[in-house]
Amino acid sequence: MAVKKTTASTTAKEATKSAEAAVSAGKEVVESVVKAGSEAAAKGYEQAVAMTKEQVERTSSAVFQGYDEIATLGKDNIDACVESSNIVAKGFEDLSKAWMSFAQSSMDAQVAISKELLGVKTFREAVDMQTSYTKSSFDTAMAESAKLTELSVKVANAAMTPIQDRVNVMTDKLLKPVAA
Repeated sequence: MAVKKTTASTTAKEATKSAEAAVSAGKEVVESVVKAGSEAAAKGYEQAVAMTKEQVERTSSAVFQGYDEIATLGKDNIDACVESSNIVAKGFEDLSKAWMSFAQSSMDAQVAISKELLGVKTFREAVDMQTSYTKSSFDTAMAESAKLTELSVKVANAAMTPIQDRVNVMTDKLLKPVAA
């Protein structure tokens, strides 16, 4: 019976050693799997952070560039409006001068004809003089009207040029991404 006990004890010890070896090996496998998983997760996390950072930098750069372009376009548009307003103001000044010159010459002509009418001897002379004055006044008014109309058209075209240029630039800017 002592031999049986020793053999059972030895078998139990060997089974315990085998179990401990298996547990130890299993523990090492689990630790290496956990370690490999942790390293892979950390590497994946680092890659995700790096990719996100890169995307944020690209997006930020594009947004700031777009903002700068829009700010520049806005400033240029305002500059064009100011330039157009200056052209209109100068044009109105020129139109006012031309109108005042016409009014002054008309007034001078009326004073002159009035003085001449005071010196007529017959009614027929007065009628002839008045008819001549009316015809020349009408011709002068038509000529001055054409001159003022031409000046007005020039001012309108000149004032529209900076605005039209900006419209062309904006159209090109807006259609460029669509064409690409």
